[in-house]
Amino acid sequence: MPTYEAVINGKPRKIELTRTSPDSFSAKVDGRPRQIKLQKAGITPEKVSVIEIDGKAYKIELPKPEQGKKIPVKVEEVEFEVDVKTANKGGALTSFEPTPQAAVKKTGTNRKVAVEGAVAAPMTGKIVKVKVKKGEQVKTGQVLCVIEAMKMENEISAPRAGTIREVNVADGSPVNEGETLFVIA
Repeated sequence: MPTYEAVINGKPRKIELTRTSPDSFSAKVDGRPRQIKLQKAGITPEKVSVIEIDGKAYKIELPKPEQGKKIPVKVEEVEFEVDVKTANKGGALTSFEPTPQAAVKKTGTNRKVAVEGAVAAPMTGKIVKVKVKKGEQVKTGQVLCVIEAMKMENEISAPRAGTIREVNVADGSPVNEGETLFVIA
């Protein structure tokens, strides 16, 4: 899951993004889950675009990005000054495109294959708590489980609403990055 450090109007924020479809993202902003949906055309610099955050639409305007400069972003009628940095490199970004998280499932031969509706582990760690059962209805953003990695607990949220078709983990079980934790139908 790509993680970015952003400074918005002088306040630091940690933003984690995972593409869930060509025009949708599951995000965590300072640990709070958010669902983001873009217009089919995406966000175009120097034009008014519409972005949905947790189902609410916002008009957004971005200037043409300039390398190494803060980005003035206008959301509705409010302006923000944004400086985005990658968490692992620390360099300034003028724009960013999160990479899709490949949902995978292990097979008996230790190969991994894509599974539609799969929720993959974003990191290697240990399952602290599974919070859903097979057959349970879940909402977008609902916490499915908690993974401990490097002494930190990370909540794994549902990228979409649906029914839990598979639960492939249990409390205390180890997981590797990319392993399928759940399948949502």
